[in-house]
Amino acid sequence: MDISLNDIERAAERLKPLLHHTELDLSSTFSKMSGGQIYLKCENRQKTGSFKIRGASNKIAAMIESGSKRPVVASSAGNHAQGVAYAAGRFGIPATIVMPKAAPIAKVQATEGYGAKVVLEGSCYDDAYAAARRICNEEGAEFLHPYNDPDVIAGQATLGLEILSDLPYADIVIVPAGGGGLLAGVASAVKAVNPRIQIYGVQASGADAIARSFQEKRLVTTNSVSTIADGIAVKAPGDITVDIINRLADGVVTVSEAEIANAILLLMERCKQIVEPAGATPLAAVLGGKLDVAGKRVVCVMSGGNIDVSFVQNIIERGLVARHRRIRFIVSLIDRPGSLVQLLNIIADAGANILSVEHDKLSERLDPNETSVHIACEVGGEEHGRSVLERLQASGYTVTM
Repeated sequence: MDISLNDIERAAERLKPLLHHTELDLSSTFSKMSGGQIYLKCENRQKTGSFKIRGASNKIAAMIESGSKRPVVASSAGNHAQGVAYAAGRFGIPATIVMPKAAPIAKVQATEGYGAKVVLEGSCYDDAYAAARRICNEEGAEFLHPYNDPDVIAGQATLGLEILSDLPYADIVIVPAGGGGLLAGVASAVKAVNPRIQIYGVQASGADAIARSFQEKRLVTTNSVSTIADGIAVKAPGDITVDIINRLADGVVTVSEAEIANAILLLMERCKQIVEPAGATPLAAVLGGKLDVAGKRVVCVMSGGNIDVSFVQNIIERGLVARHRRIRFIVSLIDRPGSLVQLLNIIADAGANILSVEHDKLSERLDPNETSVHIACEVGGEEHGRSVLERLQASGYTVTM
């Protein structure tokens, strides 16, 4: 199935009075770090905090045009939920959203705030999807698929038209991929206007069904997903989206959890941007060297900014560890007065900031007169961290990580 340029332009007209045209910012910091000209497409500042409102609004607008005002039901890890809830409210249609039980509280509350009924079901998107289908059958409602629907894909594709209007001579556009709706849409729009521009998808390594599908040129599903990027944690991408991606995309790469966390932290520190894990994956791919961007004009689509505040600290911790700003290690001590103070003084003299100290006297590996001390420190970088450990070892301590 093809999503035509006419379909996308019609979607853009429908959405024009509803959405923001989000900014495209050139980042001097990330350009210097990567050797390319790195532009950030700030869809994290879109209404409802993500691109998902595009597809949901276009789908509902198309329903209204066809004369349907049936209630709608959707399944989502969060962002599609808010998009459907917002769009349904704007058009005066009742909406029920089924979300996984582990969905971030902020996304649940925001969805309810837009007027939708929220049902929590299952451990991942696919479980919520099954429950939503069941509710549709029971209540005679219209199901709004988050990605495997032509109207939804056309709505997401409007993001591609915005990129082209702001940067018509882009060389590469990098897009997060979970179910594939955004990647399929952006690829459809960009390739229709300028086939020269390369389109790459990026997935978390623990949720890589689209990457596998691209490699094998067929629809591939996974038995499980494991990633901090809940917005793209999808086991079964769409047959429509995978077909489009396999024909139009130039590649799909994966990034690690540490790379995602590092990208989120850098966006906060350097750009003052709050971006959720899924939305940070394109920048993670660039900074991780997954694509050759040297000397090229590159657009990283930051697809959303709906990150649970309570989760931010965890992300910061992961990012600091990935950047060698924090180290954790274990030292065995003779359990006698003054031994811990002596150890901590050596660490302090090495210029490390001690964050936590925990004792373990119960390990079977320890002698009765020993204690195991677990220490977390803040350091200035990889070299500084190494020097701290070397000083401990030079003082006679056995250090394990």
